[in-house]
Amino acid sequence: MATTDHREAGQEDPESEDEVYEVVDLTEYARRHQWWSRVFGSNSGPIAEKYSVATQIVMGGVTGWCAGYLFQRVGKIAATAVGGGFLLLQIANHSGYVQVDWKKVEKDVNKAKKHLKKRANKAAPEINTFIEEVKATDFVKRNIVVSSGFVGGFFLGLAS
Repeated sequence: MATTDHREAGQEDPESEDEVYEVVDLTEYARRHQWWSRVFGSNSGPIAEKYSVATQIVMGGVTGWCAGYLFQRVGKIAATAVGGGFLLLQIANHSGYVQVDWKKVEKDVNKAKKHLKKRANKAAPEINTFIEEVKATDFVKRNIVVSSGFVGGFFLGLAS
């Protein structure tokens, strides 16, 4: 008596439990497959050599939009806090709760400006060296498409 197999192609015998699974150590996998290597490539050359123009514009536009949106939100919160504080100070001064010695305020502000100018001139030498070596203009020149997308996305983020 012949037995026929009524299983469809691709189905396995439910009784066979010989399936082999590969165990992946996620920490080791993450070390070997870093996300920035997949996105930006392993070398540090211009992005124009690695991605199409459309991909570069999208990458720049999305990062620019995110930066512009965050800049807008944080800017609004900061402006509201500073403006509200100043308004409350003026109302308190006008009502007589607070007496402000404006001459002393002006003197202290000028003193702080001089101190900041001195400290800015003595900024950490590593930072000044890094800024001089990197030169953002060189980056923009080498990656003009991404930079254009970023600027456009930044303005869209500010507007949204």
